[in-house]
Amino acid sequence: MEQRYTSLYTAFDVFPSGKGAATHIHHFANTLLKTYSQGILYVLGDEKLPETETWDNGVDVWRFKSENPNFLERTELYSEQLLFWLRTQKNLKICHFRDIWGGVPILLNPDKQYKTIFEVNALPSIELPYRYTISDKILRRIQQLEQFCLENADIIVVPSQIIKNFLIQKGVSSSKIQIITNGAEIPEKSSRPEDAPEKYVIYFGALQNWQGVDTLLRAFRLLQDLDIKLVICSSHKPRHSKVYAKFAEKIGLQEKIIWKYQLPKQELYTWVEHAICSVAPLKECSRNLEQGCSPLKIFESMAVGTPVIASDMPVTREIINDDTLGKLIRADRPMELARAIRIWLAYPEKAKEIGANAKEHIEKLFSWEQKKVELMEVLKKLLD
Repeated sequence: MEQRYTSLYTAFDVFPSGKGAATHIHHFANTLLKTYSQGILYVLGDEKLPETETWDNGVDVWRFKSENPNFLERTELYSEQLLFWLRTQKNLKICHFRDIWGGVPILLNPDKQYKTIFEVNALPSIELPYRYTISDKILRRIQQLEQFCLENADIIVVPSQIIKNFLIQKGVSSSKIQIITNGAEIPEKSSRPEDAPEKYVIYFGALQNWQGVDTLLRAFRLLQDLDIKLVICSSHKPRHSKVYAKFAEKIGLQEKIIWKYQLPKQELYTWVEHAICSVAPLKECSRNLEQGCSPLKIFESMAVGTPVIASDMPVTREIINDDTLGKLIRADRPMELARAIRIWLAYPEKAKEIGANAKEHIEKLFSWEQKKVELMEVLKKLLD
């Protein structure tokens, strides 16, 4: 590629996609790459996406594709390709990376003359053991790479105070860490989906086990006396829902659940907007309690005026900080979750009031436009 790029945003994620990460990439990458012209986005691709393309705003997109089934080997190939490309670029001013797979080559580049931002939403040493069986030796090596990136990045951006505290415990200076919370778009009001049931509760997003979908299914088993459906809008392909679909069948819920997969954003918003409530039943585990997170599903539900029931933990209290904005319940308690849903069904006007409060709260403090301004301030400070 030509030596004309001045900014780089890299993420080991398929983009675009239905995952929450893709929403974050969309807003932050556009902010960086449009501000510092001649920008390039380096992400993952799939069978449907072109390897390279240029957007209308002039940003180039470069997608890494590999059929290697081994996750860690794919990350190595991704990093090697990125490092080779970096050695050809002499005009880069700023590089923004979302993970260590992009961070290590960016920071190891012997010709590096650019500033760096490490956007930490999650660390692989915490995330990967939930998906794969990883030896202690490999896990320690991943932790070493994480520490290398944390120590050598110029600025670290995190979406919550919990993650900031977690990194401080790892020895990162507090002054180096900037909190920019997640945000949400405020969409126009939409018509009810034609195939939507009269009354339904919605869960949307990924299906990792720390999300607590099994808790939600157990709660719904306690609501079978009610004329209400559960709509699950998965950001994954259907094969990833098989375990939960089998579990739902086992406990007699198959007729109560409507599955949707990888909906376009605007269509997803219509389903969320017309639900009785949205649920974020996060589990009590190291991923959520120690490392922390910042669930986009909560922000996006509140932004369309749909009240949220979420697990009560520090990461959710940062968003829903009083009971006029949503309902927090103890994690991993199906009976409490079922009771909260029953109450909002019995008092729909109260639920609507909370939804309206939540929407106003997002408009004031958590719009993506505000978050992009905050990122711009970090970029300006870094380059000045």
